[in-house]
Amino acid sequence: MSLPPLVEPADELTVDEVRRYSRHLIIPDVGMSGQKRLKNAKVLVVGAGGLGSPALLYLAAAGVGTLGIVDFDEVDESNLQRQVIHGQGDLGKSKAQSAKESIAETNPHVEVILHEVHLDTSNVLEIFENYDLILDGTDNFATRYMVNDAAVLLGKPYVWGSIFRFDGQVSVFWDAYGPNYRDLYPEPPPPGMVPSCAEGGVLGVLCASIGSIMVNEAIKLITGIGDPLLGRLMIYDALEMTWRTVKVRKDPDAKPITELIDYEAFCGAVSEEAQAAAADSTITAPELKSMMDSGQEFTLVDVREPHEYEIVRIPGSVLIPKGEFLSGEAFEKLPQNKRLVLHCKSGGRSAEALAAAKGAGFTDAVHVGGGVLAWANQVDPSLPTY
Repeated sequence: MSLPPLVEPADELTVDEVRRYSRHLIIPDVGMSGQKRLKNAKVLVVGAGGLGSPALLYLAAAGVGTLGIVDFDEVDESNLQRQVIHGQGDLGKSKAQSAKESIAETNPHVEVILHEVHLDTSNVLEIFENYDLILDGTDNFATRYMVNDAAVLLGKPYVWGSIFRFDGQVSVFWDAYGPNYRDLYPEPPPPGMVPSCAEGGVLGVLCASIGSIMVNEAIKLITGIGDPLLGRLMIYDALEMTWRTVKVRKDPDAKPITELIDYEAFCGAVSEEAQAAAADSTITAPELKSMMDSGQEFTLVDVREPHEYEIVRIPGSVLIPKGEFLSGEAFEKLPQNKRLVLHCKSGGRSAEALAAAKGAGFTDAVHVGGGVLAWANQVDPSLPTY
């Protein structure tokens, strides 16, 4: 479905801008009018990470006049495998500031506005209000639902992208003309069902594939050319090298979005059972070290996946993935006469396994808050993190 241009053209392009964007200007569908619309456009990118990195660079290169960046994180070494807007010299720097500096090198004609805040219900409407278009490159369901609801309430379109391991998805949502994110995903998945990229990993170059498609859709919306992915979900499989699209329709029975809600509670990052199990059964990494040093008898179980166990492990731990706790297979492998201590990468999966263990009769079981990351940071800094 073709849509009217999202943005009115700017008054003019400078001589320098004409030279810079000449390859756009000689495309009849873009031309001077389309490039002036790009110059006049204000686009907000939520997240300067895996998807935000290529998206910001290509939006800037395309000549989008104003770019907003929402990110409160700092550049970490593990980011550099895929977040190409940052470099070695940016480690420890604000991601938003690092992105702004890279954009200035790519195109000094672009104005960059930084929002170095945690996006939440108290500020999302105020931040979104000043932009024509939103690009959502976040990696958690709570923020995705919030972005969607805020865009619906403000009547703004947004481009959504998602990546995991070798798979990517892209769509355009605009409630005024078609479906929104809740029509695609009416309910979030059960807690712990879908691992994040930090848990499951992502092929670095996949970010470029999906991020560039997001920018392609943004340019089409701004200039009013082509057929945007409104009402369609594009699915990419990098291993099979296939692209396919499926239709997304508005749910006629969906309740209208009238307000922002508590998105953390709605998505439930950790199940209520896991929260209850961990409430009085959580120890710290230094406490685990003290238990080891004092010679206490216990079984330390790592509930991550085998490929994670190969990267880094706590000495003395044995590997039994979380799935075996949830299926019950794990309990045949565990001694009944020793206290059970569980850990994962950061604490979420071990809390889920802990709930299953307590339900199976391991009433004195505990888990390590912060997991192997806390162990590396607080006990043995020589260990790698991921």
